[in-house]
Amino acid sequence: MRNAAIQHVEAKYLRQDVTSFRPGDSVRVFWKVKEGEKERVQAFEGTVIRKTSGSHRATFTVRKMSFGVGVERIFPLHSPRYEKIEVLSRGRVNRSRLFYLRDLKGKAARVDVQEEADTTQGKAAKVAKA
Repeated sequence: MRNAAIQHVEAKYLRQDVTSFRPGDSVRVFWKVKEGEKERVQAFEGTVIRKTSGSHRATFTVRKMSFGVGVERIFPLHSPRYEKIEVLSRGRVNRSRLFYLRDLKGKAARVDVQEEADTTQGKAAKVAKA
């Protein structure tokens, strides 16, 4: 009974506009920062190295290099504090946790980019065959 009541309350706060992304993807998170009375949006751009599951407790970790120093930030997936998440490129990785990127530097720390197939050509080819 208690578990159902908690799930009902938590369901109100789940975001419906969550962008689909995976570890290895390069993303830009537009995070709302409050400074005194004012609030502004600050972008944090990097590679997703971890994404945890869970309904309202889901988080993802983004890593970037800033002036030669690695910076990681953990974002709650269903937080009202971010405006949007942009996926810049899709990464091709074989793991769900990319902690090995912490030890790599320079070109070695890059993630292979997944080639995105053009779906419009595929549909036109199917129509031409029919």
